[in-house]
Amino acid sequence: MRYLSTVLLLYFAYLQNSTAQFVTIQDSSLIIRDTSQFVNSKLYDVVDLFQDINPFRKADTTSIQKTRSGISYLPNINYNPSIGFQIGLKAVGGVYLGDKKNTSMSIFATSVNYTTRGIFYAYLAHDTYTKDNKWNLKGNLVGAKMVGLDYGLGIGAPLDHPEADEVIMNNPERNRYVNHYNIYGFSERLYKQLLPGMFVGGGIFFELKRDIRTSSEFETSPNEIYGEWNNFNSTQNNNNGLMFNLQYLTRDNPNSAYKGIYTDVVLRMNQTWLGSQKSAYQLQTDFRKYWQLSEQRPNHVLAFWNYGSYNLGGTLFYLDLPGTGKDPYARSGRGYTNGYFKGISFFYSEMEYRFPILKNQFLSGVVFANVQTANDQMGTELFQQWQPAGGAGLRVLFNKMTRTNLCIDYAFGKFGQRGLFLGLNEAF
Repeated sequence: MRYLSTVLLLYFAYLQNSTAQFVTIQDSSLIIRDTSQFVNSKLYDVVDLFQDINPFRKADTTSIQKTRSGISYLPNINYNPSIGFQIGLKAVGGVYLGDKKNTSMSIFATSVNYTTRGIFYAYLAHDTYTKDNKWNLKGNLVGAKMVGLDYGLGIGAPLDHPEADEVIMNNPERNRYVNHYNIYGFSERLYKQLLPGMFVGGGIFFELKRDIRTSSEFETSPNEIYGEWNNFNSTQNNNNGLMFNLQYLTRDNPNSAYKGIYTDVVLRMNQTWLGSQKSAYQLQTDFRKYWQLSEQRPNHVLAFWNYGSYNLGGTLFYLDLPGTGKDPYARSGRGYTNGYFKGISFFYSEMEYRFPILKNQFLSGVVFANVQTANDQMGTELFQQWQPAGGAGLRVLFNKMTRTNLCIDYAFGKFGQRGLFLGLNEAF
């Protein structure tokens, strides 16, 4: 079944719209830089593959190829241990709103999905850069019926002499709880460029969770205990507030960077006057660095990622606590299900080695390793305990206009956690 989903994803990629006025070129060969080994080598993606094998394709009568679009339409077939198998419709695209030399690519994605775990998820997201990068807008709109796996609070380290409620929260047996809830969310950030690559801005977010319930074989759940400890209504919650942001970037592409830096620092402030149950102040840091290891093979890259979320005051709702897969793009912690570890504060780092397999970049590979730590309300401190994971994967060049890759990863962690992770674009 896993292989069938990948084949279907590749097949329907051929059905891309070729007339939209997004990132386009007249000669789709995309000649690589003139090097001793790859003079006149051509990038080759999934659309090229299906054009070549299409038995109904008409022979070209001119030397000028049709304009290709930087927007991809496809069934969103996916799998990872957190959501099960997923089917849906997705569009991913990129557009330059100014000269490529001094304007970053603006990207967007929209999708409607359903999974075998009963999750229904629809979203619209964008990351927009105006001409000359004078302004940057990031935002998303979400509506979902969620089914989230829950393994308690903390990093999975045993406690000394725990009380009954602490045993449930720490969950040393790694019992699985399942949280069901509906979510409606909106956020928007606006950045102003101060210096080349440096932006400062602010934003607002609203996230409403309703009809929260937990199914398990146990009488009480970590969500209910945490609600009692911190005086939260455990059946519904508003996560509303303001953001202040500082961003610095020099990376050459948001989908698959070869070189450069991406840094985003966000102060999130849950505010009761905007509807949150409690005020809370969380500092989020996102740092990514890319080293290009070869000019001849540009996709030969070493990449580093660090993501952190640190409590500066106040109290977050249980389902809003930072943890595995709780980064803005839900890509951290390959090897574990989303939310497997969570804490009041959370720290995550990952290193990935990306290497070419075919000189036309149609096929490449990765190996990666990550580590995470979290604190809790039972005495475990941040950086006291660590949990590792690692894996390897293949990359299929899906759209050479935007460097969009189909990512096929297998990752494994501790406590028997392992699984196949499929998706578009790199994890970071």
